[in-house]
Amino acid sequence: MKAARVAFVTGGNRGIGLAIAQGLARAGHHVVLGTRSEAAAVLPVDTLLSEGLAASAHQLDVTDPASVVRAVADTANEHGRLDILINAAAVAIDRGQLASSADFEKVQATLNANLLGLWRCCSAAIPEMRKHRYGRIVNLTSHLGSVSTMQGGNVSYRVSKAGVNALTRVLAAEVASDGILVNAVSPGRTATRMAYGETDRTPEQAAVAAIELATLPDDGPTGGLWFDGGSLPW
Repeated sequence: MKAARVAFVTGGNRGIGLAIAQGLARAGHHVVLGTRSEAAAVLPVDTLLSEGLAASAHQLDVTDPASVVRAVADTANEHGRLDILINAAAVAIDRGQLASSADFEKVQATLNANLLGLWRCCSAAIPEMRKHRYGRIVNLTSHLGSVSTMQGGNVSYRVSKAGVNALTRVLAAEVASDGILVNAVSPGRTATRMAYGETDRTPEQAAVAAIELATLPDDGPTGGLWFDGGSLPW
């Protein structure tokens, strides 16, 4: 059976990214796992293939512009299209860091991965989506990026996710006439390596909302910030 759509999932080899990839594959889509190394993709891809699902992988470093362009181009060339982009790759390396005494190496690394890396992936994917006038982009954000509830600490992570929220709105407006829907979703306090043990849900539970946004009908919402099926304050 031919896969319904082609989905590229950054950070797709573990955590929420892998849970989203699994959900999309089980829904009948071909998923391409973007991973920092080819070795990191072997086990998750083999597991999906053992279930009879359509899956493959491509090396991806979102902080490397050439790597992003290559991953998207190769995916589109191999499968003839790119329909869904899930931006799950991110870092959290500044727990407790204050804006007034920031470690700017961590700030730069965080913004490069979480905001600019995601932006690079969107910029590379949108031209491929425009070719078929169909696309779904889902950006993983965080409650910590909500300006309405913004507090101190974790400054570079907060700023990076606030930037993701702003970029989501801008891109959604730009591509609305191209059949491309762009949304941001917070997974909540999910049990991943980035959560420091402060969790109340599994990656599979967190993935549900992202999968729904990745498979929206053509008249679905765009430019939204979501959590568990409802809107989240900006």
